[in-house]
Amino acid sequence: MNVCVFCASSLRIDPKYVELATAVGTELARRGHTLVSGGATVSCMGAVTSAARAAGGRTVGVIPQVLVDVELADRDSHELIVTPGMRERKAVMDARSDAFLVLPGGIGTLEELFEIWTARVLGIHDRPLVILDPFGLYDPLRQLVTGLYDQGFTRADVFDAISWTSTVEEAFTHLEGRAQPVRPSVAELGEAAG
Repeated sequence: MNVCVFCASSLRIDPKYVELATAVGTELARRGHTLVSGGATVSCMGAVTSAARAAGGRTVGVIPQVLVDVELADRDSHELIVTPGMRERKAVMDARSDAFLVLPGGIGTLEELFEIWTARVLGIHDRPLVILDPFGLYDPLRQLVTGLYDQGFTRADVFDAISWTSTVEEAFTHLEGRAQPVRPSVAELGEAAG
């Protein structure tokens, strides 16, 4: 399976996020999957690709020309695709992927998440979409989406379109279709915020 991993390229984050990306890359390769990533060598993006290759996995990097120098393109990738812009990058990553795994990240990661999530809710695709968040970074996002649902801005199936996980093993269980998405209860969301 080709697994697209969305994650951070920031160099200012806590090392625990880079360690998580490393664990994901290693496990992805151990399970025989191909990594589709943002094509950079920095931070979590670099960690997930390096770990996947070190464990014998195949990597496909997709990076826009404008970021080739800024983010240091992953020239060691088995396949490096340079696109004219960000929209083309996302389109290629989407087209090349059988499943999507979202790690902690910034606004770029969120933008990628929302596009894939929205497409899944609208029925444009039915590929697995999993968030791996062992540190609770996305807890406020879960609360926001619950609030949007409570106020009538989203349908209930917004929760069915995504799986929220907290361990690497659990994330791959959902990605590989061996688990069903579980809608968080309002009580769970309240506990996560506390």
